[in-house]
Amino acid sequence: MAEHEAGRHTHSQHVEEPPPEAWVKTELARHPQRPYPMDFIEALFTDFSEIHGDRAFGDDAAMSCGMAYFHGEPVMVVGNLKGRTLKERVARKFGSPDPEGYRKAMRAMKIAEKFGRPIFTFIDLAGANPGIGAEERGQGEAIARNLLEMSRLRVPTIATITGEGGSGGALALAVADKVLMLENAIYSVISPEGCASIMWKDAGKKQHAASALKYTADSVRQLGCVDDVLPEPEGGSHNDPAAAMAIVDEKLRYHMGELRALSLDELLERRYRKFRNIAQFYNVV
Repeated sequence: MAEHEAGRHTHSQHVEEPPPEAWVKTELARHPQRPYPMDFIEALFTDFSEIHGDRAFGDDAAMSCGMAYFHGEPVMVVGNLKGRTLKERVARKFGSPDPEGYRKAMRAMKIAEKFGRPIFTFIDLAGANPGIGAEERGQGEAIARNLLEMSRLRVPTIATITGEGGSGGALALAVADKVLMLENAIYSVISPEGCASIMWKDAGKKQHAASALKYTADSVRQLGCVDDVLPEPEGGSHNDPAAAMAIVDEKLRYHMGELRALSLDELLERRYRKFRNIAQFYNVV
């Protein structure tokens, strides 16, 4: 009897625990059927006219930029491209842009600034391409240049994180007046696998890293890194893409209306203060 009880106790200790909420969100953010940035662009904007090339090296297949109309207003849209098929994903480096992609994006944003067009960016990437060629062509400089230039663009800007918002690769498109985030998206300085490999020398601890990074929408909003968390259809945007598009459309119109009500000086000052005050901590005695 005692042996039976001991065996039952041992068996109960091996019951698999459900994954932490942060990891559940991570899997939803990475769901292969989740709408990608280009899906949002095609659904929400009309007369999209793509701009190619950075006028320095080449055209990055992982970044798309172009003029379009948003409810009749001329705008500029920018989004990274991931691809659905394996062939497309390899060609687009699984959505991770090279420096020429970021330079193309900035070239497009400067055109928008010249003609006074608001800018919308859509982000779903694990990070910038870490390849040797990208580093040789100045990946760090390209990202840093985007951070600087986006901080002082003289037009309203809205960034929307639709899936993964990873590291500087995402931030290079997200220094905006309004940063929106879908509720099942993630926004972090590093992937959970990368964090686990560095902190514990074991990528298998990715679920633990996911919880520790605090990169889910609610956590990131508490830090002030995003301005609004957008609800998704039950189970995630992949279950009802049309409903997800409608939610994003409504929120983009609302926030653009707020930004349009500001003078240019107010717009720039608010943007500056916003990023200066993100995630400040104080010791209280």
